[in-house]
Amino acid sequence: MSEHACKPISEIAQQLDLPKEYVEPHGHNKAKVHLDVLKGRQRREGSKYVLVSAITPTPLGEGKTTTTIGLGMALSQLGHKSCVNLRQSSLGPAFGIKGGGAGGGLSKVIPLEESILHVTGDIHAISQAHNQIAALADASLFHDNPLNMNPEQIQIRRVVDVNDRCLREVTIGQGKRINGVERATGFDISVASELMAILALVDGQSQKEALLDLRARIGKMVVAFDHDGNPVTADDLKSAGSATVIMKETLKPTLMQTTEGTPAFLHAGPFANIAHGNSSILADRLALNFADVVVTEAGFGADIGGEKFFNIKCRASGLVPDVAVLVTTIRALKSHSGAFDIKPGKPLPEELTHENTDHVTAGATNMVAQIKNLQKFGIPVVVALNHYPDDHESEVSVVRQMAQKAGAVDFAVSKVFGEGGKGGLELAEKVMAACDLPKEFKLLYPDEMNIRDKIRTLAQEIYGADDVSFEDIAGAQIDQFEKAGFGNLPICMAKTHLSLSHDPKLKGAPSGFTFPIREVRASAGAGFIYPLAGNMRTMPGLGKSPAAHQIDIDEDGNVVGLF
Repeated sequence: MSEHACKPISEIAQQLDLPKEYVEPHGHNKAKVHLDVLKGRQRREGSKYVLVSAITPTPLGEGKTTTTIGLGMALSQLGHKSCVNLRQSSLGPAFGIKGGGAGGGLSKVIPLEESILHVTGDIHAISQAHNQIAALADASLFHDNPLNMNPEQIQIRRVVDVNDRCLREVTIGQGKRINGVERATGFDISVASELMAILALVDGQSQKEALLDLRARIGKMVVAFDHDGNPVTADDLKSAGSATVIMKETLKPTLMQTTEGTPAFLHAGPFANIAHGNSSILADRLALNFADVVVTEAGFGADIGGEKFFNIKCRASGLVPDVAVLVTTIRALKSHSGAFDIKPGKPLPEELTHENTDHVTAGATNMVAQIKNLQKFGIPVVVALNHYPDDHESEVSVVRQMAQKAGAVDFAVSKVFGEGGKGGLELAEKVMAACDLPKEFKLLYPDEMNIRDKIRTLAQEIYGADDVSFEDIAGAQIDQFEKAGFGNLPICMAKTHLSLSHDPKLKGAPSGFTFPIREVRASAGAGFIYPLAGNMRTMPGLGKSPAAHQIDIDEDGNVVGLF
């Protein structure tokens, strides 16, 4: 199906048997779905829940979203009533370097332009609501500070959906007193906002239930600490109500379609290297009520988005996947060998396409580590090799053997980029077979474990570290959060996505390092503790030649260069 041959969104809704009174069209190609459609419904009997994750990303791209979409389409071709659940695209990476995150080739969400640019405006609403809370905090500080907030302990920063390193650290309130209280703060990218994380974790069986959960979570947000070290919440600030009103429509997942007309829900968009990196519980619950198989993805590698899917999202929802798919490529594995210097926007080394099983073997240590990471949660793992035309059969054989030896229950070559659903039939059959295998789901750590030990567990069990170091400020923050009653919350680690470790230069499966924590934040509304490791930043920057340079309107009025 071409982008110009999209089915009317009403037909896509009919494929899922969604009653038309709950489908709210936004133009011809998108629709919001009202959550009252969940009233009185139970999960579809026998429905399967599939998680797609990946090895540690490289600048080459592993095709995780493309595989997710292609797998959903392949399942449809096999006669299953399938649905694909994805995050919304952030304009930051879309105009930066990563791309739109809506698939590629013959396996993507269409219209691609609409799936990347604005969708139905959720990210903009989240940005507005977040900045509203921040503005009310500074207004309260200006107007005699009735909540006794410590200006040096205001937790909330402002957000914008742009990669803008110049906003990482700013001073506000400069000039005359009328401009407010002068203090140091900064901006995060919108998808790193706690409100974005909250949206993805809200739950409920109706619009009202979800709205009340959203309101309660926003009310718990820690906006600041007072001079006595007590948390000041959005409820204390009387800012939660207005933020909820601004975000009211964001609760409704957006229905779109793939290149082959398979239904796709786009909802929420948290980054995995900064936030928890998963689409919403509401979208998953909706899809599991109306589809036989729901395929969703977790951002970046299994050590980041995958781990957070289990320890944060599954902990919150009670939903457990039947199988995890780990996506890899020959090129990415060679990159993890350390033999190549690959930089974004630069031509690939010619040697990367040459047959070399030694490079594959060396780099596949990362795949093995990520398989074992997924296995720690008691879920069967299927490895999907995203195929390139210059892959050599000897190299494919090495990956297959190493995947099986590491404990993957199956292995499949995927060609969904060039062939669409047809290229994913082998993968789809093996995924469905794996869904019926026994599983013993388990979380990595209990709620009652203290914050330091939770962080240490992640660092040692998932990242391969020997130990963890805490900067003085991080230790003081942890003590403050545990005193405030947040010690039972799970961990949402902000770390580089380019390595299992904190250091993007360490490829493969590094070991023998100490994992450094420089700062810790509390996202009490979302329901997690948010440590920052190493040099990780919550506001990305633009490169020398960002994608924005190539995006334009052609002579016919069409968008070009967006993907």
